Amino acid sequence: MLIPVVRAEAFYQPPPHQPADAWALVPPAERVFRWVELRQQRRLEPPEGFVLGHQLYARINHNRWVADCPCGSAQVVTPTDPRLACTECGAGWFRLVFPEDPEAAEVEVADDLPHERNWWHPDDPSWDRPVQQPADPQIEEPVVTSLLGGGRA
Repeated sequence: MLIPVVRAEAFYQPPPHQPADAWALVPPAERVFRWVELRQQRRLEPPEGFVLGHQLYARINHNRWVADCPCGSAQVVTPTDPRLACTECGAGWFRLVFPEDPEAAEVEVADDLPHERNWWHPDDPSWDRPVQQPADPQIEEPVVTSLLGGGRA
């Protein structure tokens, strides 16, 4: 049985004493505010407007769609409601960038174990890994010489 990549609408669920569909009319990006209110026992209001000129990149991290706020906080997000408002700093709504085909990104990692399912948007400047180049069989492996003996290792 395939374990699906977790999205906000599946992660942010009402508590067990409420009906499973109690938050069905709450947009997925806003459910985090209800979820945090329940767990931290503090009232939160979603912000009114968008932060203009900024966009954040969504990624799959350990089998969850997540995005990072510039303040350092992060949330589970969803391509069905591509926006994020931080419950920590309250900066406003950020537009999220997902791949053109989120399902294709999910399929790309589907064969990995859930904790190894990671995918980064290729345009995300936070992705600090170099692009993987295919191995060229014509290039020989470098010869490592010993500093002490000068011979081959």
